[in-house]
Amino acid sequence: MPTANIAFPVWATGRRKNATARVRLLQGSGKFVINTKSLEDYFGGHHRSKWIVMRAFEVAKVGSQYDIFVDVSGGGVHGQAGAISHGVARAFSQLENPLRVAMRKEGLLTRDSRMVERKKPGRPKARKRFQYSKR
Repeated sequence: MPTANIAFPVWATGRRKNATARVRLLQGSGKFVINTKSLEDYFGGHHRSKWIVMRAFEVAKVGSQYDIFVDVSGGGVHGQAGAISHGVARAFSQLENPLRVAMRKEGLLTRDSRMVERKKPGRPKARKRFQYSKR
């Protein structure tokens, strides 16, 4: 499926919130390794996180042609899942132009720029206020 001018491994970086995922894509048998663990072991019972990670595979329709190795750090479970999805989509988009078009159409190549709002001085959190007492 990949064109002749692609050199393996393909490297890509994905980000979401404070999580960063470095993705390495190799030709192989469909192995998916996240920080030396399988997808099932890493996300455990977080079904939505697994679904987020696998979205890029569903859109690309590549099956088990590639092995994917991911190093992810920072953030929480949901942010890491988004970062992995972003990185995998960017890796697939380097392979062929039709894959890139499909990923772009699904919005998988766009980095989600939403971040946690900073805490403001004189307040307990970003927008929450201390209790007001009139008397």
